[in-house]
Amino acid sequence: MTSSKAAVGKPLRARKEAPAAEPTHEAGELAMGELAGLLGYALKRAQLRVFEDFLHCVAPVQLTPAQFSVLLLLDANPGRNQTEIATTLGILRPNFVAMLDALEGRGLCVRTRSPNDRRSHILMLTDKGRATLARAKKLVETQHEARLVELIGDDNRTALLAMLAKIAREF
Repeated sequence: MTSSKAAVGKPLRARKEAPAAEPTHEAGELAMGELAGLLGYALKRAQLRVFEDFLHCVAPVQLTPAQFSVLLLLDANPGRNQTEIATTLGILRPNFVAMLDALEGRGLCVRTRSPNDRRSHILMLTDKGRATLARAKKLVETQHEARLVELIGDDNRTALLAMLAKIAREF
């Protein structure tokens, strides 16, 4: 049976009109609907744009945001074990081990057995790791963070950091 024969005998329904409040969009542009008002969606979209800019800024040193975070923590906390660093950053153990393999392979950090717990490794930046981190920090500060602050302003930056910290801590 074809679809035209299947429709025979069924009453026609009145077609509902689209709500008048829905704005008209250019061809190809989708209406965001409820997504536009969802905080989680807005945070994710902002994160994607921020990460894209970050990757562009630090391209000369070839670091991801997660790798940069690891190097920053290692610099501030020399000799801490890999579980502490991974937990602080919220990185799953298998992903963290792979990331450490890559950082260690590039000569940016070293893992050594902990003298206190043979099952654990302590992490240290190498001289090359410190130099790479210093270069990355300068790129992030002068380009990436500078663009963000220019976009939202110093006061909004401070307020946004406080709000994001609250979400991370309490949500």
